[in-house]
Amino acid sequence: MRVLVANRGEIAVRIIRACRDLGFESVALYTDADAGAPWVRLADAAVGLGAPKAYLDRDAVLAAAEGCDAIHPGYGFHAENAAFARACEEAGLRFIGPKPEHIELMGDKAAARAAAARAGVPVVPGSEGAVASADEAVAAAAGSYPVAIKAAAGGGGRGIRIAHDEAGLRSAFAAAAREAGGAFGDERLYVERFVERARHIEVQVFGDVALGERECSLQRRRQKVVEEAPAPTYDAAALCAAAAELARSIGYRGAGTLEFLVDDATGEFFFIEMNTRIQVEHPVTELVWGVDLVAAQLSGTLPECAPRGCALELRLTAEDPERKFMPSPGTVTDVRWPAGPWVRVDTWLEPGVEVPPFYDSLLGKLIVWGPDRATCLARARRALRELRVEGVATTAPLLARLLDEDWFVRGDFHTTTLEEWLG
Repeated sequence: MRVLVANRGEIAVRIIRACRDLGFESVALYTDADAGAPWVRLADAAVGLGAPKAYLDRDAVLAAAEGCDAIHPGYGFHAENAAFARACEEAGLRFIGPKPEHIELMGDKAAARAAAARAGVPVVPGSEGAVASADEAVAAAAGSYPVAIKAAAGGGGRGIRIAHDEAGLRSAFAAAAREAGGAFGDERLYVERFVERARHIEVQVFGDVALGERECSLQRRRQKVVEEAPAPTYDAAALCAAAAELARSIGYRGAGTLEFLVDDATGEFFFIEMNTRIQVEHPVTELVWGVDLVAAQLSGTLPECAPRGCALELRLTAEDPERKFMPSPGTVTDVRWPAGPWVRVDTWLEPGVEVPPFYDSLLGKLIVWGPDRATCLARARRALRELRVEGVATTAPLLARLLDEDWFVRGDFHTTTLEEWLG
């Protein structure tokens, strides 16, 4: 099989390596900003697209797939675009992901909530579907505040506003609609109860098989910073069973992630959304379950597997924590990645590469495994001490400080803890 890797950066490297393991040929994409990038050299062939934004050009990507049998979209770009998935199928290409109708269903957050409710999976109380006006939003809130108003077609934390009273909800409605329209081309919104001290716990599924949970509560501006599996101090058995039931109820195919909020005070869990793709944090599940999820996507088969121990992922980004997380593009002059038993690095970074200003700032992911959480944390601290990146500022010093915080060691945190800690 010949696979076009319709992505860049560390996920492109990850997919190309999985293709090589399976004996498949891979074709990489690159733009002018990524010419000479490591994933281009790793692949069996490569196609240039031109301008930096060309990764988003559906026609150009499909044209680059000439002679291929399949397209793997990775995450971002076209990964959750039902029209792109259908275009692949119409072109005789296998889209390595779920069915287009599942991308559409779960990409509409209001429709996804309804599907979860039909499957008997708890959802955060709120509007039955999208609300068309501020008056409808107020009616859906039913006087119970605070509430969150969210983009129906949203994701990644965009298009969300928190309102603590009716006036705040009316004020937030127009701003949230504008942001949703700009980010997703869809201004529809829905309203739900805002859980003030919540944990963000997600479940990896493959088809209707749940491969355990991941703790993803440590976030900055609703972007994940550290993930781990399993979730500390929380028994997620019922939550994982609910995720599997929802996937089964819609006949889901391949890899996906169902995300939940857990009320810290009561332990209640609520479904919030499903990502119909491989996730950035999939390696923690791979290390705990001893499975290659990308290879499973490519082959269409999940091997038998069982959980063991704990894993932690630290996202290294080209941002400067000392300068309010300003982006730090530039030339990487030197890199030293950690190694040793049970230390994994997923990255595209090497000395001499240029970190362009056009894309996500993720440089790589440091993933460690241990038989228990204490061993895992000790290994992560050691690995960070070995890490060196010169030429661009990174979040490595922040991650090192974070691992030593008492509340982190105890596993006592929720979705706003990191921002509170950062001040």
